[in-house]
Amino acid sequence: MLRGQLDRKLELKFRELAMKKFGYGKGALSKALEEAIIQWILTVENEELGFEGDPVEAIDGLLSGLDIDAVKLQHEIGKVWSLRTLKNVSRRH
Repeated sequence: MLRGQLDRKLELKFRELAMKKFGYGKGALSKALEEAIIQWILTVENEELGFEGDPVEAIDGLLSGLDIDAVKLQHEIGKVWSLRTLKNVSRRH
């Protein structure tokens, strides 16, 4: 099951068109939503997704503003990863 929020005007237009196409009975919105999602998937799958270029240069560019050396950065990332991992571990007392 998907849940989400739409702009009110977009929702009303979607409902209107869904009912015009699929009728005013039960399931019209579900059919229209399924059709819309299938169309979106087909569109996105046909787009060229991915990164072009050197990923190392891209990462270097993202990190260029940091005033920290690579070793210290590695240690900091390790701390962040550890803290996030520990949050997801259930504790038994």
